[in-house]
Amino acid sequence: MIPVRIHDEAEGSRDRFGRPLHDLRISVTDRCNFRCTYCMPKELFGASYRFMPRSELLSFEEITRLASIFAGHGVRKIRLTGGEPLLRQGLDDLVRMLSAVPGIEDLTLTTNGSLLTRRHARSLRAAGLRRLTVSLDAVDDAVFSSMNDVGFPVEPVLEAIENAGGEGLSPVKINMVVKRGVNEHDVVPMAERFRGTAHIVRFIEYMDVGNTNGWRLDDVVPAREIVETIGRAHPLRPVEPEYPGEVARRWRYADGAGEIGVISSVTAPFCGACTRARLSAEGRLYTCLFASEGFDLRRLVRSGASDESLSAAIGSVWGRRDDRYSELRTSNTPSEPPTSERRIEMSYIGG
Repeated sequence: MIPVRIHDEAEGSRDRFGRPLHDLRISVTDRCNFRCTYCMPKELFGASYRFMPRSELLSFEEITRLASIFAGHGVRKIRLTGGEPLLRQGLDDLVRMLSAVPGIEDLTLTTNGSLLTRRHARSLRAAGLRRLTVSLDAVDDAVFSSMNDVGFPVEPVLEAIENAGGEGLSPVKINMVVKRGVNEHDVVPMAERFRGTAHIVRFIEYMDVGNTNGWRLDDVVPAREIVETIGRAHPLRPVEPEYPGEVARRWRYADGAGEIGVISSVTAPFCGACTRARLSAEGRLYTCLFASEGFDLRRLVRSGASDESLSAAIGSVWGRRDDRYSELRTSNTPSEPPTSERRIEMSYIGG
């Protein structure tokens, strides 16, 4: 299926299918203190794995400069990711710098919550962070500890969510990746844990990002099944999207006790409305979560390129974009994914 052309009056760069550049996800580190089995399996990311040295990472000044140029192409929303972004020292300073970039209207962060104390949440909010997403794959402690594969308990993450909400980073969005035979039995308990709060759980179909997580179609719990499972316990009603290109399909509890979302990249892909670019921790620009290679912006930055040259490079990369991996994969289901090329890992580029 060819992506639907987006009709948007806002100025900015557009790709070959007319999709505007609106969202930028910036990875600030490739390191993480978890070894989630679907993202950074410890047999591959063990003690001998070589993470990037600090000198290879973009500096905060380089990130801010590039963010300003991306804003000139239409970017209005920035999400900081990792790895685990709170492992990057001085992240508050980066948030403060990015929040001052003209044109950026929404500055958010995705974290596993393990390092998010109330004091940290307060300082991030004061620096200009507006919203927060916490990755949480189970409320059952044994399941959660098994999935993060470092034995980290669930309670500190639940406390982190409350810390964030209490410091004004609300509603917190909670992302749960659902994998068949691993944690699908925790879908209803997860929904019930946050039902009646301001927080919003988003259930995500297990995706074939990268090459290390052993993805199989049989491991996917379809979004439809997730909604039906929750709906049997607590009736749901569909909700209209908040904005064009919203990836989560929203559902509200019929009794008014809040809402959930489902992200169905596998069974109902949304390539046609994708407005996201991704910047890796060492400055490579990717135009798809399932990409195999990126464009080296750091080389240009550190070779003395002007803002105009950097802007031209970004516009050229986005203008050539024709990515629609999820649609191609779905059209080939139940056969193999549409490419055997090595793809970037989720831990490297963020979700």
